[in-house]
Amino acid sequence: MAKFHTERIRAIALVGHGGAGKTTLAEAMLARAGVIAAAGSVEKGNTVCDYDPQEKAVGHSLQSALVNFAWEDVHIHLIDTPGYPDFAGQALAALAGVDTAVVVINAQTGVELMTERMMKAAAERGLARMIVVNKIDADNLDLSALMVEIRERFGPACKFLDLPSPDHAKVVEVLEHDVGETEIDTAAHAHRELIDQLVEEDESLMMRYLEDGKEPTSEELHAPFEKALREGHLIPVLFTSAKTGAGIDELLHVLATLAPNPTEANLPPFYRDGEPFQRKPDANQHVLAHVFKIIMDPYMGKVAVFRVHQGTLRKDTALFAGEGKKSFKPGHLYQLQGKEFIEVDELLPGDLGAIAKIDEIEFDCVLHDSHDEDRIQLKPLEFPKPMQGLAVETTKKGDEQRLFELLHKLELEDPCFRVERHPATNETVIFGLGEVHLKTKLERLANLYKLELTTKPPQIPYRETITRPAEGHHRHKKQTGGAGQFGEVFLRVEPLPRGAGFEFVDQVKGGVIPSVFMPAVEKGVRQALEGGVVAGFPVEDVRVIVYDGKTHPVDGKEVAFVQAGKKATIAAIQAASPVVLEPIMKIEVTVPEEQMGDIAGDLSARRGHVTGTHARGAGRIVVEGEVPLAEINDYASKLKSMTGGQGSYSIEFSRYAQVPPPVQQKLMASFKLKEDEE
Repeated sequence: MAKFHTERIRAIALVGHGGAGKTTLAEAMLARAGVIAAAGSVEKGNTVCDYDPQEKAVGHSLQSALVNFAWEDVHIHLIDTPGYPDFAGQALAALAGVDTAVVVINAQTGVELMTERMMKAAAERGLARMIVVNKIDADNLDLSALMVEIRERFGPACKFLDLPSPDHAKVVEVLEHDVGETEIDTAAHAHRELIDQLVEEDESLMMRYLEDGKEPTSEELHAPFEKALREGHLIPVLFTSAKTGAGIDELLHVLATLAPNPTEANLPPFYRDGEPFQRKPDANQHVLAHVFKIIMDPYMGKVAVFRVHQGTLRKDTALFAGEGKKSFKPGHLYQLQGKEFIEVDELLPGDLGAIAKIDEIEFDCVLHDSHDEDRIQLKPLEFPKPMQGLAVETTKKGDEQRLFELLHKLELEDPCFRVERHPATNETVIFGLGEVHLKTKLERLANLYKLELTTKPPQIPYRETITRPAEGHHRHKKQTGGAGQFGEVFLRVEPLPRGAGFEFVDQVKGGVIPSVFMPAVEKGVRQALEGGVVAGFPVEDVRVIVYDGKTHPVDGKEVAFVQAGKKATIAAIQAASPVVLEPIMKIEVTVPEEQMGDIAGDLSARRGHVTGTHARGAGRIVVEGEVPLAEINDYASKLKSMTGGQGSYSIEFSRYAQVPPPVQQKLMASFKLKEDEE
């Protein structure tokens, strides 16, 4: 593979809603660049990016995939990402590895849920953004209406960089040209709009342009173009048909010549000890790389995929992972071409690469070659919280340990997949972003690892909290002949804002509780909070202040203070008007317009409510609302029944809120019955 300097490297992510044609677009670019002899198709299951058997079976991407190629003497790293909301974790993680997000929109369906999410996430990350309207070969398109929708959603910064011809067989570039037969707009008007936008980025260019009317040259416009991209003042819009090849050459030219290289892009948000830290995309500096993807490959083992931000990474470079003190040498460096691992000698700033079989590396860690960098972190990406749960257990006895090992592997690969073990209910619960997300994980366990599981709905992750301050006291005294046990604790509990968690405060004076016993008191407090007080669910958003107590010179024991701390906490919480909280989910339901009333009525019956609606494509509407998680276990089947299979939905955690009194009474009664039985 030819060596490219950092200035000749581009890192691009294809993002957008499912069905927009991102994988087909990647295939078309690979074929045009000569990496593959001919473009494959998703339908035939022979694309470079959708190489996993599961992806071939379902006909869409389930994980992000990396490819790379050369075009116009530029090395382009491209990440193809899944577009369905259930797999948003893979798409969001890819944003940490690139400088430019190319948001692909289906010309037939317009702006969809993941279109908006990825545009927002890319902007928050400071990435350059471009929009590609794909599938312009489809029939009965209204591209003018689509452009109006794009500008309504994303603002006037969306400017044409090319326009489709009337027959949609090709596109007309408008940055350097103002003539050509086009649809939607005239080339002259689109050209003038774009130039007017760009000269505003450079005062001297604007003055010259206004005074003598002479347009800047392409070379003069390059810097203003880059600045406008960086600052979000320009979101170029291009048109393609990945199927026919229309607009592919023009898109590749834009990526090679106008997308920012690592020296031009906005600085990634690195921090050292909480203070901003600027990386330098210099090959001669210390190595600094960030892991944005983990792959558990059946042959290569644990594979860490990363972006090099600084320095030159070689096979024999002694690296550290995060704050780890033990160094390791990669031994082999790879660039990925779908499922293929292509070995390389070195990786430069801007390159995407991979290292295999290094257990110390974790998702989101920073790789470095100097102890001076061990406190550097990249600002974490914000992922949707996985709240859709399933309790799982093995069908074959003796497979329990293997289950935990395999679930851990799935956790490593997916930032939006979580596993919890609930000792109180003896349940192992997997959490994901939706039914399809969890179904995919179960199929992977069955097909790849031959592990069969039974599933059932899990307990809802209720929480408890308090609504006012209160005090608690307990004296633990036990005498059984010989040495006894003694510990006495006085404490206060205070409510904290929702989401604040737990605070433990030691205000004991005069050594009435020796400092050696204070960890035991805290342990008892935590035991009380974890086990629940009124309904058996963890207590959160509470501050516990220990202010007094007593000990005994002989009988003062750690176990006594654990019990005293626990019982005092329970007493205080019982006196603090405790309430049960339930998870409230944001829900977006896309249905035919005529069924909006049915959806709103059903949400209301589930203790939910509608917060807004907006149109999405011809004859379809998005209903936004909030609904308790406890009320939507059967929502997928109900929605399918109500809409004849034409509806879809996604959920995302919003907040915890107090349950209605009848629900709390029912939960408390169930907890008391369980305690009585024990």
